[in-house]
Formats: sequence, C-alpha cells, structure tokens
Amino acid sequence: MDDERDDDLIDESALFDEPEPFEQDGPDLFGMLDEPDVAPAEPAVAFDTEELPSDAVVEALEAAREPAPDPAAMQRPEAPLALYRRYRPDTFADVIGQEHVTEPLQRALANNRVNHAYLFSGPRGCGKTTSARILARALNCARGPAPVPCGQCQSCRDLARGGPGSIDVIEIDAASHGGVDDARDLRERAFFAPVSSRYKIYIVDEAHMVTTAGFNALLKVVEEPPPHVKFIFATTEPEKVIGTIRSRTHHYPFRLVPPKTLSAYLATLCEAEGVAVDAAALPLVVRAGAGSVRDSLSVLDQLLGGADEQGVTYHQAAALLGYTPDVLLDEIVDAFAAGDAHGVFACIDKVIEVGQDPRRFAEDLLRRLRDLIIVAAVPDALTTGLVDVAADQAERLRGQATTLGPGELTRAAEVLAVGLTEMRGTTAPRLHLELMCARVLLPAADTHERGVHARLDRLERRLQMTAPEAQGDAEPQPSPAAEAPTRRPVAEPAPSAATRPQARPVANPPQPASQQQPAERPEPRPAVAEPAAAEPVAQMPQPEPSAPEPSVPEPAEPLSAPATGDQLSTVDFRRLWPDILTEVKNRRRFTWILLSQNAHVIDVVDGVLSLGMSNQGARDSFGRGGSEDVLREAILQVMATSVKVQVVIDAGQPASDTPVPARAATPRQAAPAQSNAAAEAAAQARQNIRPTSTQVEPPPVEEEPSRDDESVEEESANHDELLAKHLGAELIAEED
Repeated sequence: MDDERDDDLIDESALFDEPEPFEQDGPDLFGMLDEPDVAPAEPAVAFDTEELPSDAVVEALEAAREPAPDPAAMQRPEAPLALYRRYRPDTFADVIGQEHVTEPLQRALANNRVNHAYLFSGPRGCGKTTSARILARALNCARGPAPVPCGQCQSCRDLARGGPGSIDVIEIDAASHGGVDDARDLRERAFFAPVSSRYKIYIVDEAHMVTTAGFNALLKVVEEPPPHVKFIFATTEPEKVIGTIRSRTHHYPFRLVPPKTLSAYLATLCEAEGVAVDAAALPLVVRAGAGSVRDSLSVLDQLLGGADEQGVTYHQAAALLGYTPDVLLDEIVDAFAAGDAHGVFACIDKVIEVGQDPRRFAEDLLRRLRDLIIVAAVPDALTTGLVDVAADQAERLRGQATTLGPGELTRAAEVLAVGLTEMRGTTAPRLHLELMCARVLLPAADTHERGVHARLDRLERRLQMTAPEAQGDAEPQPSPAAEAPTRRPVAEPAPSAATRPQARPVANPPQPASQQQPAERPEPRPAVAEPAAAEPVAQMPQPEPSAPEPSVPEPAEPLSAPATGDQLSTVDFRRLWPDILTEVKNRRRFTWILLSQNAHVIDVVDGVLSLGMSNQGARDSFGRGGSEDVLREAILQVMATSVKVQVVIDAGQPASDTPVPARAATPRQAAPAQSNAAAEAAAQARQNIRPTSTQVEPPPVEEEPSRDDESVEEESANHDELLAKHLGAELIAEED
C-alpha cells in the first residue's frame, strides 16, 4: 500500500518535459552535428488536406511519384509469332506437299477405320507433328471423328492454332523423356479415362530417342491399348524404332516438299504479309530450306524482318544467306569456256576479297554446272521445270550451255565434286579451290576418258569456229582434184548408184565395186574404154581418162560439193594425213610402216574412211595385227572424230612422184572451178602418198620393227610374213 501511494505521488507533468539535449561523447565522425536542420521538401502536387480524405491523398501522392505512361508504348502491339507458328495448318487441306499421307488419313476418318497407333516418319519440318495434332483434333471433335474438324467445339478450339491445348492430348518429347521410368509412368497413366474428350491421345515426338528398355516397357500397352487411348509416334529415323513397335503401327512416310510447291506457298505468304519479295529471291529461300517447310518459313521470316520499304531484293537475300552472286558464277563459267586462266583466278580472288566462303563458292559452282549439264542434255529443261531459275538467268544458262560441251561440263563437275570432299576440314580452302580450277582448265592432264571427251569438245568448238571458212573454200572446188573425173562416168550405171543412197550419190558407188572385186579391178582399167570404174582415189593420175573429161566439166562440181560440205571431209583427211601417220608412228611403228608405204585415203562418206592398199598382203596384215584400232585412235587424237575404217585393194592408184606433172597437165587440173585452196589441198594430199611401182620397195633397214617394238611378238614370223606379202617373195623350205 505504501508503494502504491508513492507511485501516485509521482509528478505526471515531468513525464512530458523535453529531454535534455544529447551531446556526443567523442569525435564527430560524420560531420553532421553542427549542420542546421533542413525543412522537408514540398510535395510535387499540392493537395488540400482538409477537402480530401486521407486515403485519396495517399493515392494521389503515389500517382504523382510514378512516371506518366508513354501513349505510343501503350498502342504498340506485341511482337508477332514466328511465321511457322502463325501459319501452322489447322486441317489436312492446309498441309502442302503431303497428299500421299493426308488423303488416306481423311478417308480412314470418314470410314471410321482409325488405327490405335500411327508412325509418322520423314525429314524435319515436313509436317509430322502438325499432322499428328490435326489427327488428334479430328478424333476428338464433338461432331467426329470427321475428316475436317468443325472448329466450333471446345476440343477443336483448344487444339487450334494458338489454342491452349487439351489435357487429353499429351505431347511427349522423347529426347528428354525416353527412359524406362518415363515409359512406365506413361503406361500407368494410359489406363485413366480422358477428362473431357473422346480419346486420350499420346503424341511421342522424336520417337527414335526412346531407349530399347523404354520401348519394351511400352510394348504391351501399344499392342493392346485401352479403347480410349491412341498413340502417334513421330520420328526422323524410323529405322531406330524397334521392329516390335513398328509392326504394331500404321507407318506413313512424309517427304520433302517439291521446290515449285514450296515456292508458290511462300509467294502466297508474302502477299498475306504485305511485303514485296523479288521473284529471284524466292528460289534462294527454297534452296536454303532444302524442302523443309518450317526451315523455309524461318528463313523467309528472317528476310521479312530485315526488309525495307522496297521489300526483299535478290542481292539482300544472297548476301544474308551467303550464296554466291550470279555475276561471279557467270564470270568463272565464261572463263572456263574460253580457257582463260587469268579470268578464272581473278574470279577466285574476287571471291576471297568479298569474304565469300570458298567451300560455299565451290558448292554454288557445282550447282551451276549441274544446271548447265541438264540444259545441254534436255533443251526444254528451263521450260519444264527441271531447272528452276529466273527468266534472265535462263537466257544466260542457254548461252553457257552452248559454249561448253557435255564432255567438259561433266568433267568439270566431277573434278569439283571430288574436290569438295577434299576441302572438308582443310585449313587452306582457297588453295584447294585454285587447284580444282586448274585441273578444270587442263583437260589434257586427265588421262581418263572424261579428259578425252573434254578435249574433243574443245576441238569441236574450234572446228565450228573455222567451219564457215572451210565450207566457203570447199564449195567451188571438187573434193580431190582427180576425184571428179573418176566419178562422172560412174553416174551412168543405175544399179551402182542405188546400192548406197547416201547424201553423196555419185561418190559412194565406186566403194562397193572395189570391195566386190578387190584384186581384178586394177588390171583391166587401162584396157577398158570407161575409166570411171576405177576406185575413187584422190590421185587418179592416169592420162587415159583425159578424153571424156572436157565433155563433163560442169556436173562435177555439184557432185563434189556435198562431199566437202561436211565438217570432216575427204579434203580434211588428206590434209591431215601426215599428222595421222605421225601419231600412228608414236603409237606403233609396224602400223606406221604399213600405212606410210602401202595406204592412201580414198574417200570419207558418212563416217566411213575408205583406205586403199597397194596389195592383198598389206590389206591382210592391216586387218590382223590390230593396226585398225591404232589408226582409229590416231584419227581420234588428231581429227577429234571417230570413224570406221574400210580397206580396199587399189594397186593402180598409189601416189607417186611421176603422175604429179602429168596430172598437172590434164585439162581437169586447169578447170576454172577449182580455187587456189583446192590446188593446195590436192598438192598436200599428193605429198602424203609415197611413190610406189609395180614392185613394192622393201622397207629401209632402220624402219624395220626393232626388238623393243611391243607390236612384234614373234620376230621371225613377222619378217617372213612381210617378205612374202609385201615383197612378193616365195619362202623355200630348207632341205635336210
């Protein structure tokens, strides 16, 4: 009680007295003790606190502290989805390029013959997962199962493009859920009934990533699932799905979309997006997508995102995708056609200067060669779609295909294809590219057949360049100088002219006549009044047929003009006969001796070379020892053409030095129809034939086949044969 009284006696006024000022005991560490008190800052917005309630004051103060929103930011739309998500098909009719899959599935839905498990396989981005979702949407449609979902029910709206998805359609990524534990969990959940749909559908994406144990755990439920469960497996490698699973599914293989179909689809999307895209840029997008719709849409989305007011141009697409400009490809192809090494290596230097990858340049060049090969082989390839390029580029391809032959194109493509494999992983790609182009420029260094064809193409182009001049010289002159007088009388007998109805009706008949009577024809020629029955040899220097020559000088020119109008005529063969003999000598000396002393060119008709031999023995030796193949190879090397060789007996026509002046004195030689070029060709042809007489001169000792000659297999036998057949010697057996 006393304590309570003491508490009551405490002065309550002392409790509210101001405290004594605090004095810091120590140094002033912060330097704030002597600073005067600062009045608080005025609020940003003055409010009448008497009129507003306290809650309104607090809200107004908070609103004043927050920055005012940007009206432009409030009106800015959200970033759009990717093209492949915005344009994901909702029905089977929207899926492009997969009619072989979508149509059977629609018929199965219409007939209510849907299987419990499906396997969709194919390359990436071709519509496997999208088709699986469409199939699930069609199965769970309230009006279905139907080939075309209604799009109005809750299930269709949930599974539509941009929808939230359905709880009864479960998509599983087997790349991260492919173990045996995941398979067991799926197997346990599969027996529960669907929540709000007709079926519970499992879409297993990347099914090839499921382990073998996981597939074995799923085997029983996939084989005998509950009535409300459907399985759809999607994979890019169906061979990795075990056979027991694959055999219990319906397999539908998806394919890459054709370029034309994909290009038309991309053009439609560009119109829907309102962006102008150059027509030449779409093939680059299709090429980058490689037939995959999703990849192509991703590339197109990238180009549309960086487009300006003019849209997407070809140069922008080529630069962004890393493709070689057509200008560089045209430049190097033209340099290859002209054999311009400086232009080729200058083009490679430009490729490096612009930062182009040499490997990509080699790939683009190989693709260009592929297009040229197809254009050269199929003239209408540009119109039928075998080669899909722009119109201006199509004209360039036609021109380049005509300047390069098929042999050169195929060889260059093979060289680049082999070089590309060698460029993988190399540290010097430019060096490999230059070496590849050097090999393309040097077909002679290629000993294979492709090198021979490339050289033939070049020779043919050179002959075509000089063909107009050769034809102009050939028109006023008869084929050889003495060929016309021998054929004029031959035009009279009708049966011989009808034997070979070729483009040269008069030049051909003497050839079968010589073949039918090879040995007897030369002897009766001087005694017969008609010397036209002789063989059509260019060197018919006999003075006997000079009598009928003045009567028929005019019809000879139209008869011989077709014979020299071809690209490779008799005049060409006679002019190049020394070069052919030189090539034969380099290949086989025996054949060279045989041809140089006993053979001469008679005529060339329709790719058949008629070769005259001085006697039967020379003809037999030529036919048995493989000399014909050697001659054909030499002609192919020198003349760049392949001919058939036909050997006939013509003992009275071998060239000699004696008939030359007699031939020059004949009226035929002085005919005004012959030009100087024809006279020179005839003179060269006469020089190509060595002189022969009634007896064939023995070959010189140094020209006999030596022991190191590969063609002489049995030296003694060949010598005896040569003596007997070429010199007319008779072999006498030695007596014991």
